[in-house]
Amino acid sequence: MITALNLPKADLKLRRREGEIYVWCIVRKKDLLCTPEEWVRQHIIHSLINDHGIAPGLIASEYALKYNGRMKRADIVVFNNQGKPDLIVECKAPEIPISEKVMSQIAQYNFELGVDKLYLSNGLDHIYCSIDRSSGRLDFSADWPF
Repeated sequence: MITALNLPKADLKLRRREGEIYVWCIVRKKDLLCTPEEWVRQHIIHSLINDHGIAPGLIASEYALKYNGRMKRADIVVFNNQGKPDLIVECKAPEIPISEKVMSQIAQYNFELGVDKLYLSNGLDHIYCSIDRSSGRLDFSADWPF
């Protein structure tokens, strides 16, 4: 279940209860079942805070939004200092490839949130892209560009 990731080491607090592993979410302030996707999400949250200097109060995990009348949850949304969404992060379990289907999923969330930066990761592979609003083009980067 716990896979080595291509992300900076995170000081995660793990607990075992009734044979299951739980991880403390520093954003949601509670223990969560440590699924493979949650493992990736928590590493990314720690990286956003520790490596990129984003304040924990500007990060939302499992951010609820409505798309086509249905409730959805974006894995991570980072807000700017004015409280406006600035970045959407889509996390997948390490065994799930970052594909066109994953890009479509984050695009649906962005239809509602209207950010200019997207980050997709399965903990092993990462795709960063910026949206050029004037041309409608996605500019992809292999490195953290923000």
